[in-house]
Parts: sequence; structure tokens; C-alpha cells
Amino acid sequence: MPPVPAPAAPMKQPPAADRVYSHVKEAVLERRYEGGTLLTEGELAEAVGVSRTPVREALLKLEVEGLIKLYPKKGALVLAVSAQEIADVVETRLLVEEFAVRKGVPASAAFLVRLEELLEEQRQRAEEGDLGAVAVSDRCFHAEIVRNAGNQILSKLYDQLRDRQLRMGVAVMEAHPDRIAKNVTEHAELLEAIRAGDADGAAACVRRHVSRVKVLVRGEDS
Repeated sequence: MPPVPAPAAPMKQPPAADRVYSHVKEAVLERRYEGGTLLTEGELAEAVGVSRTPVREALLKLEVEGLIKLYPKKGALVLAVSAQEIADVVETRLLVEEFAVRKGVPASAAFLVRLEELLEEQRQRAEEGDLGAVAVSDRCFHAEIVRNAGNQILSKLYDQLRDRQLRMGVAVMEAHPDRIAKNVTEHAELLEAIRAGDADGAAACVRRHVSRVKVLVRGEDS
């Protein structure tokens, strides 16, 4: 008779503070907790199924990242995206992405294939209608262009914008659902400019595409 296999070890859960951190951060980035929402330790502890101590630890970390503001004995206020933050993110993205896309021309076959894969993934996420997933796939397309430039310092700088980009991306798509399809179209146009070896055209595509974020998040365009 063959030996009975030992039962699989149960999956070990992440530490309680990490679970709270992930829960709150994901909800803020996907705008389930919108700017101006007041979160209490008790509510978060109940939502995640932990005590209040790890909640405090997670909230302190999120405050350092600039997503919330702690108020003793009251809770944590989810910070809204300010006009200055939007302008700063767009300005930084333009500096990094225009440089990176120019450096990526002429493009290698592997780079073009990777952009095609990411564009197709974005199309699929758009069809599914999950705004959080669409924002992630949108950012991955841009991040690949930056990564391809081969400058690790710029890549690390760009990675620091990730949370802000995702939050703004979801905000834009909530307010302007038509931007989901338009973003895919604009990415396709950018890919074609890169494929054609047109560095100036690719940089112009980046400039138009990224600059539009500022007016869309402020609700000044459609």
C-alpha cells in the first residue's frame, strides 16, 4: 500500500501590519477610499481582522508615503491629490519619458515585441473594465519604455511615481470613461512611431499623452 502523503502545510499569512498596509493602500490607489475619507483604527481592524496595534503601524507607514494624514484619537484622513502634485508628477514624467523614448529609437526587436505584449494586455484589461487593472497595465507600458533606456537612476526615480500615477489614472478613468479606449489608441500611435524609428514623433506622442493627464484629473477637459 503506497504511503499516504503528508497534508500540505497551511499557507502562512503575511504579518498583520502588512495586511492592513496592503488593504488600505490598494483601496486608496483604486479610490475605494477617496480623498477626504476619514478612516478609524477600529473600522480598519475589523475590516482586516486584526487588532489595533498593527493598524497603527501600517498607518504610520502610509503617512510617510504621503497617502494619509494621521489625527490622534480621530483616525487617518485620506489625502486628496493636489493640483501641485498633479503638476509635479506630469512635469517629472515628461522629463523622464521623453528622454527615454528618444533613447529607445531605433528600437530592438525584443523591445517592440514587449511593447506589443503590454499593449495587448491593456486592451484585455480595458475589455474587463477593472479600472485598477487598467491603470496598472497603462503604467507598465510607460515603465517599459523608461526601463529600456537603461538608466537605473532614472528607472528608480520613475518607480517612485508609481502610486501617484495609479491613483491619478483611476481618477481620470472614473471621470472620463472614454479615456480608456483613447489611452489604448494613443499607446498604439506611440508604438508605431517607435517602430518607424521616428524619435521626434515618439517624443511628441509622449508629450501630448502625458500632458493630458493634468487637465483631465482637474476636470478641465474631456
